[in-house]
Amino acid sequence: MITSIFSKSKPINFIIVVVYISLLFVISNSTLLFLDLNTTLATLFKWTITLFLVFLLDFIVSKNSLTQRNSYAIMAFGLLLGMFPEVMLHIDLLLANLFILFSFRRLISLHTKLHIKKKLFDAAFWITLAALFYFWSILFFALVIVALIYYSQNDFKNIIIPFAGVATAIILLLMYNIILHDVYFTPSDFERYANLDFTAYNSKGSILKFTVLFSLFIWTFVYYFRLIPDKNKKLKPSYFIIAWASIIAVLIAVIAPVKNQSEYLFLLAPFSIIMANYMEMISERWFKEVFVVLLILTPIISLLL
Repeated sequence: MITSIFSKSKPINFIIVVVYISLLFVISNSTLLFLDLNTTLATLFKWTITLFLVFLLDFIVSKNSLTQRNSYAIMAFGLLLGMFPEVMLHIDLLLANLFILFSFRRLISLHTKLHIKKKLFDAAFWITLAALFYFWSILFFALVIVALIYYSQNDFKNIIIPFAGVATAIILLLMYNIILHDVYFTPSDFERYANLDFTAYNSKGSILKFTVLFSLFIWTFVYYFRLIPDKNKKLKPSYFIIAWASIIAVLIAVIAPVKNQSEYLFLLAPFSIIMANYMEMISERWFKEVFVVLLILTPIISLLL
């Protein structure tokens, strides 16, 4: 029933996902919504970014034909947000993820072979900008290197372009700090802390969520690579970029300095695309429904444990 609704790309699907995410957001941020005017405005800004992530993900998917004409990707994104509603509490992470998706959009669209230099510059620029809000998102720069390998390994100019994007973002940071703080760098710029202490996950609810998440991730990831050979030759590099993005997102979550489950935000978009491709492959409707119901019930059960 649920998957049949999202099996076609319809406006009602956006409405369902937006309403669902908005309810999650209100529940997660209930104590902040009516605290004071500034806090309320900041909270509404977080809500706007969260919803914009949904539309941006759908734009990336549909514009580049990463799935068939369905809404499985945004459905999966909404369900994964339900598993990790903590991601909607942190404005720095939301902004970093927004900029990563901007870069993701530029790298995925390289398959058109148009404006390659501009897209490489933009991707590196957005990733560096994301690192200003969450340092370890700088690891996504590896996606630029992957894109260069697929599209521009023989063009030396294209290899230099991403570093120009990085330099541009750093120059803007210097200008910002000089104007506002009269220094080149502030102590908060590029905070480089890592944490491999996972005791924060030592609860029944967290163990359940991570068991379901990584079981589904590994299961769909394996099938995803089985699907790539059948994809359009022109789009194959895009699918590999998505796979690398999901691996980098997991690595970021592993080394994240603060373990409060919000660090998994970077995984949601690439995992949603991987999951959508897997669901397209499943012919048994009942199995699709079990897949979705599992994602719905997991956060509910975790709250009861």
